Amino acid sequence: MHAAAVNRVRVVFDLFDADGNGVLEPVDFELMADRVVAAAPHSAAADHQALRAAFHRYWTTLADVLDTNGDGRIDFDEYTACVLSPERFEATIDEFAEALAALGDPEGLGTVGRADFMALMLAIGFEEERIDALFDAFEPSADDRIGVDTWAVGIRDYYAPDKAGIPGDHLAGGVAA
Repeated sequence: MHAAAVNRVRVVFDLFDADGNGVLEPVDFELMADRVVAAAPHSAAADHQALRAAFHRYWTTLADVLDTNGDGRIDFDEYTACVLSPERFEATIDEFAEALAALGDPEGLGTVGRADFMALMLAIGFEEERIDALFDAFEPSADDRIGVDTWAVGIRDYYAPDKAGIPGDHLAGGVAA
């Protein structure tokens, strides 16, 4: 497992820990879903619901796999053991990646503009300059858009334990090769 992957996952864990108490709980995922949906006011209601469902599945996958004592809390070590294990988390990440990327395409063009991308990523909690660097790493078109599929693949790569030097490293302070 690459150190870059653990660093990327640490960033996401800290962002998902919405109340800053050092553990993930169901409320953290509800708060995150609310923020992200609010950042996409022009997206279809079905896309909003798909994202909420993806956040719900994200939490339930973690809880089902990791919360063996039933306390409804996941710490960083538990989280890393799950999300960096493709056999446990791949389908959950696929659903999340598809839902988030689709939310960024309210016109249904198959592309995401920088402004929509920025709004969604800021709602998640990433830093503006890192979001810009990531968008640029996806090599936007002349009209400053990236493919929905490009973004979805980038999200999947972000959680891949064997990947380093990927565009997503920009979000964690690393620079993609």
